[in-house]
Amino acid sequence: MMIREATGADWPRVWPFMREIVAAGETYTYPRDLGEERAREMWMLAAPGRTVVAVGDDGAILGTAKMNPNHMGGSSHIASASFMVDARHAGHGTGRALGEHVLEWARGEGYRAMQFNAVVESNTRAVGLWRSLGFAVMTTLPEGFLHPTLGYVGLHIMYRAL
Repeated sequence: MMIREATGADWPRVWPFMREIVAAGETYTYPRDLGEERAREMWMLAAPGRTVVAVGDDGAILGTAKMNPNHMGGSSHIASASFMVDARHAGHGTGRALGEHVLEWARGEGYRAMQFNAVVESNTRAVGLWRSLGFAVMTTLPEGFLHPTLGYVGLHIMYRAL
């Protein structure tokens, strides 16, 4: 797999799996009926943010990540990131590769830490992955996320120094 900067030409291949993930309402705080135009604005970031795609050997887009400053001003040394992996390619290391890439990017850009603002507690695959990459749950907002089948579940804030 290769991870590279996302281009406008990638969006038509990212949007279908992003739409499925968001509409499922299990892992993101985005509105479940998020429209394509707004999704593109939110995901395809301009500098100082960055959006990448993970591309398989066959040219398929396996997943994507966006990374950006989490805060401004006196807290602009804290980065954040978001990740989406096409369900057809889940479980094959795409999320880990994107996570490692984002951490390397953040270190290279001079960030001192990375904070994930909203990791759904019931998303155990993501929580496990981030913990394996050195993130800790700093706090959990009880019942901070309304899961479509589980009801109210916690919403983690996760952190890692770089």
